[in-house]
Amino acid sequence: MGTVSELCVSSFQAFLCPSVPDTAPVPNDLTPEEQQELENIRRRKLELLEDIQRLKDEIAEVTNEIENLGSTEERKNMQRNKQVAMGRKKFNMDPKKGIQFLIENDLLKNTCEDIAQFLYKGEGLNKTAIGDYLGERDDFNIQVLHAFVELHEFTDLNLVQALRQFLWSFRLPGEAQKIDRMMEAFAQRYCQCNAGVFQSTGVCVCVCVCVCACADSFLNPHMAHCADLHRFHTCADLSSSLLLQNLYDSIKNEPFKIPEDDGNDLTHTFFNPDREGWLLKLGGRVKTWKRRWFILTDNCLYYFEYTTDKEPRGIIPLENLSIREVEDKKPNCFELFIPDNKDQVIKACKTEADGRVVEGNHTFYRISAPTTEEKDEWINSIKAAISRDPFYEMLAARKKKVSSMKRH
Repeated sequence: MGTVSELCVSSFQAFLCPSVPDTAPVPNDLTPEEQQELENIRRRKLELLEDIQRLKDEIAEVTNEIENLGSTEERKNMQRNKQVAMGRKKFNMDPKKGIQFLIENDLLKNTCEDIAQFLYKGEGLNKTAIGDYLGERDDFNIQVLHAFVELHEFTDLNLVQALRQFLWSFRLPGEAQKIDRMMEAFAQRYCQCNAGVFQSTGVCVCVCVCVCACADSFLNPHMAHCADLHRFHTCADLSSSLLLQNLYDSIKNEPFKIPEDDGNDLTHTFFNPDREGWLLKLGGRVKTWKRRWFILTDNCLYYFEYTTDKEPRGIIPLENLSIREVEDKKPNCFELFIPDNKDQVIKACKTEADGRVVEGNHTFYRISAPTTEEKDEWINSIKAAISRDPFYEMLAARKKKVSSMKRH
């Protein structure tokens, strides 16, 4: 019949090889204690088998998750970002092929509005390539050009200010016909935003050409003799003398910069930033909104007056700051602030007009994005870049405690 010891061995072997049925006969002469021991062994065997099955199920579940990892949203986003980066490189080499690649991979809609928005954001795009694409005389490219110009806001800007903004978003091509189409599209948009400034779009185009020629004369020492007010008036005698005087002074007092793809562009200076783009920033002491080019990289937010600037106008370290959406007259607003210390000046710096670097005076930075989508993207990117310094937080807590004790 077999002893209890033999039965234990038989049960253990059945446990190791569950496919083999446990048919060992049970002796009739077992004592109650031996029967209880045998029953305990069998119960334990069943529990172990249940545990093994549970582990098998968990392993199968994890294996299934690993196998399906490629179809997760995160994986899809990673793949999409790689394809977008590839599309930008293709665009910089051949604008038409780059746009076609993005459309074929469902990264860009085949509409002039969507393509114009892509070029307007300009993230990682070569300024010369943008200008080449916008300057093509193909009907669709011309529609994209007009949609691109519509994205610019020129209201209450003088012509030179508006031209600066327009020409910073791409590099003007060298062909006269392309330049003429671009100036025509710009003039239509400017006159739409500033009704009554010029008698007609044609007059505005003539003055635009004179502005560019005059600006080029100031920048080129070999043509400095051409940059005089009389020649400017002669070139643009289709408008009022006062208007031309103001435009001439604006060009003379501030160099008219046009972006160059020579390695000094911010896309090269700040290699592979987390995010970049045009935003409106509310001033610290003087509460006016100013358009600035923002770059997010290395846990800092840099802002520039122009994309051609080599030095930032301001730097905002994101250490121990928080970010939130806010309601304002301007749409799509968010702000950076110090949590629990609303009256404390944020640790930051800015460059004055005379070149001096001074401490910032913002207790909060309020910023407006062009669209709701861009606002959300900026908020998410900045949240991911914010870092924490426990010593800073400890010091802030101590200051708050001391201040509270003084009040009492």
